[in-house]
Amino acid sequence: MPFDDLPFPAASFGETGPAPAVDPSLIAALSAEFALRATEHDAAASFPFENFDRLAAAGLPALVTPKSAGGKGGGLGDALAAVNGIARGEPSTALVLVLQYVIHNQLWRGSAWPEALRDRIARSAATDGALINILRVEPELGTPHRGGLPATVARKVPGGWRLSGTKIYSTGIPALSWLGVWARTDDEEPLVGTWVVPRGAGLAEQGIEVRETWNHIGMRASGSHEVVFRDVFVPDDHAGELRPPAGWAAPDAVATAWMSTLFSGVYDGIARSARDWLAGFLHARKPTGLNGASLATVPRLQEALGGIEALLLTNRILLRSLSAAVDRGSPPSSSDSLLVKYTVTNNAIDAVARALEITGNPGLSRDNPLERHHRDVLCARVHAPQNDMILTGAGRAALSRHA
Repeated sequence: MPFDDLPFPAASFGETGPAPAVDPSLIAALSAEFALRATEHDAAASFPFENFDRLAAAGLPALVTPKSAGGKGGGLGDALAAVNGIARGEPSTALVLVLQYVIHNQLWRGSAWPEALRDRIARSAATDGALINILRVEPELGTPHRGGLPATVARKVPGGWRLSGTKIYSTGIPALSWLGVWARTDDEEPLVGTWVVPRGAGLAEQGIEVRETWNHIGMRASGSHEVVFRDVFVPDDHAGELRPPAGWAAPDAVATAWMSTLFSGVYDGIARSARDWLAGFLHARKPTGLNGASLATVPRLQEALGGIEALLLTNRILLRSLSAAVDRGSPPSSSDSLLVKYTVTNNAIDAVARALEITGNPGLSRDNPLERHHRDVLCARVHAPQNDMILTGAGRAALSRHA
């Protein structure tokens, strides 16, 4: 069996790890099912609610939630296997899962979240497939990774807070049950943290407006719309991680590794779908000039596909290694994890671009999925921190080690 077809293990490359928290054949079946609807959702920019019904029935929203809270107790290797596999079928669905897994992992690390709130969020994922995302990006602020305070403000009132502000790129908002809102207090020396809004029966009645603004070229089914909060009440026990702005500057090696691995896993999955389609195209295409033989017999095209294979094998080894290190309790530095993200996502983009170059007009035709894979994989560049920040940080780390 070639390396590429092996499941992601919860151990180092070449080692045998514990049994996975979810059956790989289930992931493959769901991915194949989701792929049947991917073109439709892409064309209409519609949210794939039915995909999340299927994920909930399989217990996948609670994949990394502890067993003590009703979840499957999976680690980063399990989460990677799930999002990478699902992304091969429908990547916007996988992107929502990434955020779910990152946040559920973070909920159970440390004591910055109220215990009762953490337990409610976890059990709702296990029983109802409830989804959560933390909405951070704002029109004026842009990505918080580049500094600055959020404009969204939480004002203290008896029994809780009143939250007001606007968030953009709120991935998964059509289906979220829990809206984590990154905001600041209105104190002279503000605290910054997350206020969690449970989704009620009617958003408008809560003072929440979803503006369906998401109209990007890629990841069109992700429902990453704009959300406006107008004086929304949040109970005292639904606020977590409140600390001074400087307290957010220190990198968290485990959180960085989870984000780097899972975001990269989505775009690697897209590139693998592109590679699969390309291989099928080369076998099926039989130009008259080849006297009945397929393009798969042409050495130049075999070499080109081999170059794509090299990129994807590099990705697989890096992602396996990073997830295994975290699951062993020995995460690398944040800088190293981000370099994995940089390498894997750029390899994925390069792999799909090479597939387009090989196929020409058929690859660019909207009758085939390759052009959609190309649009989707380009979105890897926008997830913070972006390439310039990753390389600058890695360069500074190297200079400090060799000063």
